[in-house]
Amino acid sequence: MMSKQDFHGLIERLTAQIADRPLDDELDYWLNTEYCASSDGYLQLKKACIDGVQQGWLCEREGGGIRYGRVFKAEDALHRFSVDVVDMQDIAGPHHRHPNGEIDLIMPIAGEATFDGRPAGWCVYGPGTAHYPTVAQGRALVLYLLPEGQIEFTKEAAR
Repeated sequence: MMSKQDFHGLIERLTAQIADRPLDDELDYWLNTEYCASSDGYLQLKKACIDGVQQGWLCEREGGGIRYGRVFKAEDALHRFSVDVVDMQDIAGPHHRHPNGEIDLIMPIAGEATFDGRPAGWCVYGPGTAHYPTVAQGRALVLYLLPEGQIEFTKEAAR
């Protein structure tokens, strides 16, 4: 089983590689090439998230049918990214905006789960983007990397 400290080390190594890159289509492509769903890096992160949920240090809260939790606040060791993980099944989450962007690791757990229409892998949203985070066709864990931990929940009605 992967510990929270081991998980932190995985995130440190990942964020060291992306810290100075813009959150754009090029980063999306790089992550989906270097950390594709069949890569060792992706599989280690997925295992760590599954272990964390089983051990109770990930997704320790629940609201509106979604399990969630911020596992690490933005810190220098993580190159100023915060780390959140959600556990969602066939549901749209609350609308929010990404002031500095958002990097999502999509980890299907049951069915052919997609996140915002994307299969297993990565999804990068640039600064100023917004969405209703949506898992369809099954259950998925989604890891969110937020520069400086910045996220703004809006008052837009649920879909």
